[in-house]
Amino acid sequence: MRWTTVVMLVAGLALAGCESASDNAGAASGAGKSGNAAAGAGVGSSQLASRTEGPKAGTQEDLAVNVGDRIFFDFDSYALRTDARATLEKEAAWLQQNRNVTVTIEGHADERGTREYNLALGERRANAERDYLVALGVDPNRIKTVSYGKERPVDPRSTEEAWAKNRRGVMVVNN
Repeated sequence: MRWTTVVMLVAGLALAGCESASDNAGAASGAGKSGNAAAGAGVGSSQLASRTEGPKAGTQEDLAVNVGDRIFFDFDSYALRTDARATLEKEAAWLQQNRNVTVTIEGHADERGTREYNLALGERRANAERDYLVALGVDPNRIKTVSYGKERPVDPRSTEEAWAKNRRGVMVVNN
């Protein structure tokens, strides 16, 4: 009887130790989802820092969040606007920091015009973006271009606002 009590006591302590570790692990993962600082109590500062650093360097998310992955064009134009040049300069600096990354520049157009015309316009837009990045020192072998013309609108409406969103160049990180 005495041995049974001792074995049960040791087993109970062992389970209690495991249960406590499990509670801490749950608090650590829960803090990231809830954003509640109290839920993360007991979590090391290095664990918290790794959750709040942001997207992994060199990824599409990093590009989109920290630099910007698209530029916009005026109607029936492939000339780079001032705001587009500023974004492209940031993209070039990002590409210089992430030298192992290759990208594809997508050229897009709004729905007005024929399919063939918009494919050609999208190609000119993508090439204008590529040429500017190369002029800023990016290796041309790291950049591919493709035109989708009017085939992939981000806003399918037929309004000035939608057309302005669809006249764009998008930089996509290749995997």
